[in-house]
Amino acid sequence: MRKFVFRRLLQLIPLLIGVSLITFFVMHLAPGDPTALIADPSIDPVDLARIRANWGLDQPLIVQYFYWLGNVLRGDLGTSYLSGQPVLFEILERLPATLLLMIPSFIITLLITIPLGVLSAVRKNSFFDNIVTVLSFIGMATPSFWLGMMLMLLFAVDLGWLPAVGMTDPLLSGGWFVHMMDVIRHMILPLTTMTILSLAGITRYQRAAMLEVLDQDFIRVARAKGLPERVVVFKHALRNALIPIVTIMGLSLPALFGGAFIIETIFAWPGMGRLGVIAIFQRNYPLIMGIMLFSAILIMLGNLLADIGYALVDPRIRYGKK
Repeated sequence: MRKFVFRRLLQLIPLLIGVSLITFFVMHLAPGDPTALIADPSIDPVDLARIRANWGLDQPLIVQYFYWLGNVLRGDLGTSYLSGQPVLFEILERLPATLLLMIPSFIITLLITIPLGVLSAVRKNSFFDNIVTVLSFIGMATPSFWLGMMLMLLFAVDLGWLPAVGMTDPLLSGGWFVHMMDVIRHMILPLTTMTILSLAGITRYQRAAMLEVLDQDFIRVARAKGLPERVVVFKHALRNALIPIVTIMGLSLPALFGGAFIIETIFAWPGMGRLGVIAIFQRNYPLIMGIMLFSAILIMLGNLLADIGYALVDPRIRYGKK
């Protein structure tokens, strides 16, 4: 297992270089550069040229890329054009807020989709199965921005039960418990939006995987031996049905992270996704590249954890052994 993990970590290096190279050149396809956002007409063109030279924007793109890559290898992600702060500092400042949404959403999705998919498969073609199927297809077809705005309109504007935007109330006073409860109230709407959008597809995959396993010969043998249906379903069938779900959950991390960009922007959640959207509109190249790098690392580590999860749910898989 150690050799497998080490080998996979080494494979991340060329992948990250390839992703960063593509992102860098696609980012520069947009017309203009960060100096185009300086709206002061009194600025001398010579001063603008000096700013571009200080930022290295007057160099060929391939030179700019290798200069950025060399700095990254030394642990320097660059400096934000707008704030003047190190990119690494800005990302680490926003990363906890993003993880505060992603991790609970991931856990809640697992706790709901696995039992729901199993019950839907066991009660195939029943009223319960049909309801789950209809709701799943509705969830898969619902845009995240529309769902977020509808939840905001209902619970924040019309009912006034929950705050609409932000992570905390800046005017709130009290101890740590009061502030913790305030953060929880603020995260209910974005967390609900992110979780609902993750439920639909994974529930369908879990149902399909469970139906396939329930049709296998070893399940028929287990039932023929007189084992209780609960033991057949949850001990024999479920573990085998989890194997494809591990893959789906690993691949769902990019969707969670990509969805965070939209959801954090809608709810003004001060996470890395919202920071990335702001950086894109500001053409803040170092910050965009830094967020891309962190996003790619988190996604690839998620896929690595999915591979390790295979060995946990399937005893036939043993990495690093011949």
